[in-house]
This record gives sequence, C-alpha cells and structure tokens, in this order.
Amino acid sequence: MKNNFHKYIPENAISLVQSIIEYHRINLKIVNQRQTKHGDFRQLANGKFQITINNNLNPFQFLLTLIHEIAHHTTFEKYGRIRPHGKEWKQQFQHLMLPFLNPSIFPDHILTPLAHYLKNPKASTDSDVKLSLALKGNTAENGKNFVFELPTNSTFVFKNKIYRKGGKEKPELSACNLQLIVCIFSIKMLKLL
Repeated sequence: MKNNFHKYIPENAISLVQSIIEYHRINLKIVNQRQTKHGDFRQLANGKFQITINNNLNPFQFLLTLIHEIAHHTTFEKYGRIRPHGKEWKQQFQHLMLPFLNPSIFPDHILTPLAHYLKNPKASTDSDVKLSLALKGNTAENGKNFVFELPTNSTFVFKNKIYRKGGKEKPELSACNLQLIVCIFSIKMLKLL
C-alpha cells in the first residue's frame, strides 16, 4: 500500500521511499506550509517517531527534505541524541541520498548542484544558492525577484523591512536594512548632541 506521500515525490522514487519509511516505521505527516522550515523530525510522547513535510514543496524539494528528515531519524537510531547537523547526520544523509542521485529521479539541472551540495550538506538546502535555485527551476515566485537580479543601490521590501542592495565589494553587506541604519544613525546623532 502506498502512503499519502506518493503524489508529492518523483514517480521513480516512490518504491524506494516506501521501503525506507516502512523499514524505519516512520509516521509521515504532510502539513501546511511553515515559514521557517520545510520539514522536521521528532519523537512523540508515545515514543514513536514523526516526520512532517510542508505540502507546498515541488517533488524534488519534497524528496530531498524527506530524506533529510529520515537522516535525522537514522542518526538518532544509531547514535542517540547528538548535534542535529553534525558529521554523523551528514554521513547518514549522504548514505540515504546515494540511491536517489539518478537521472531517472532528479533532472540533470538539479543533479549537478545536488551532488556538489552532498559533499558537505548543510542544515538547509536553501543555504546552497545554486541548489536552491535549481530546485526552484531558477525562477522566482510570481511578482517577486531574486536579490541578485536587482540593480545595485535599488531598494526592496523583505518581511516588512526596507533594504538597499549594495555592491559586490562587500558581499557580506550586499543588502542593508535601511530602517535599522536610520535607527542606528539616529542613536549616534543623539549621542553627539
């Protein structure tokens, strides 16, 4: 019997994912979009394990997030409670992802950045710009732009804060919060008076 996840992942990954979920006895719950995460893994009060994945992810994001969370489960089984994205988790995640690194599951434009990301996976796939863009089809949501597409010194709003895009000379300051700068400038001016 196929679980409720089959419509959310690439068709050629269904049987492998089904066998992993059954083997590890994972309770998979598909939930509405959360702003701060794509998925999570937790042990419930009854001792069983649950993975939740956002329902708004495309099939490739969903699969990658699911395997990411299953890696937390296998890491917990093998090592107990340890650092969430430490070397043990990275090894489990890499091991679990190997059978999925296949052009019948992921298209070529995702496989290359995915393979690069898996050399040293981070807590979030969104932290790898090339992989994040590939997973999103290299397009922003309707009515939105990527910051790198904006001209230097242009302003934009993100989470109700106004930013100005800086130049490439200081990439760590590529976008400054103008409201914060005005506030800091006002405080410094007050100290001068």
